[in-house]
Amino acid sequence: MINNANSGKRQRDNQPSEEIRIEGLHKAFGDHRVLRGIDLTIYRGDIIAIVGGSGCGKTVLLNHILGQVSPDAGRVLVTNHELPEKPLIDLTRLSSDELDQVCQHWGVVFQRNALFSGSVYENMALWLREIKNLDESEIKPIALSALKSVALPQDEDFLTLAISDLSGGMAKRLAVARAIAMTPAVIFYDEPTTGLDPTSSAQIHDLIIATHFASREEGRERTTVIITHDKDLLKRLKPRTVMLHEGKVYYDGSLNEFEKINSPITRPYFELMPVLHQRLIDEKVSN
Repeated sequence: MINNANSGKRQRDNQPSEEIRIEGLHKAFGDHRVLRGIDLTIYRGDIIAIVGGSGCGKTVLLNHILGQVSPDAGRVLVTNHELPEKPLIDLTRLSSDELDQVCQHWGVVFQRNALFSGSVYENMALWLREIKNLDESEIKPIALSALKSVALPQDEDFLTLAISDLSGGMAKRLAVARAIAMTPAVIFYDEPTTGLDPTSSAQIHDLIIATHFASREEGRERTTVIITHDKDLLKRLKPRTVMLHEGKVYYDGSLNEFEKINSPITRPYFELMPVLHQRLIDEKVSN
């Protein structure tokens, strides 16, 4: 594995608290081994981008972190924000109710937004109602505040607007608003700019940055984890970059160093990123 030692030291010095720790993670589907021993620590306050070619295990890794898949070997430890000391806990040892409590502190922006048919307001209210168990008098002010933070309208006409009437950029902003309405400690983005034009993509880049740092005004550190092929996103955000290759962590460090590496694995992938990103857009259009 290529590891940028200076980047790792910076993380340990400035963000000593671990948010997520992945140890020796293995996963196979039948004879297909997808994850082959992933070791990765995500620190509180990180902006981390996980990249790699198709089939390298990015989505499978994300699903493990979200507790949607159980590993064949190894474990995923996540912070329990329900307790004052915020200990790391093993996801595989949690009951469904305990996992639900952990998930209250996460926000997820899915590749295809995962908005359901209905109005803007109903999409905003669902998680607040079902996961946070808030009543309607509490939900609306939170929904309006989240919409404002992503520069979407807050009037009744917009709240009652059908999801099918939203542009791609507005739908993505709504997905981000729904995530941050949960006041998450961690936000996960799965290919957040897929299907967007360059202008809308740039706006989402800026929104990810603003959303990441917004919690600092309240004295909290937010962690941002992004699965992406979007080279422009990397260049704008300059995140800690982790590249997966053949089910393992091949590179972990700064984007600047990642761009400089002239290896037969990183260089072809970096040059192919725009093609892979466009392929995701084409797949979304065809579906």
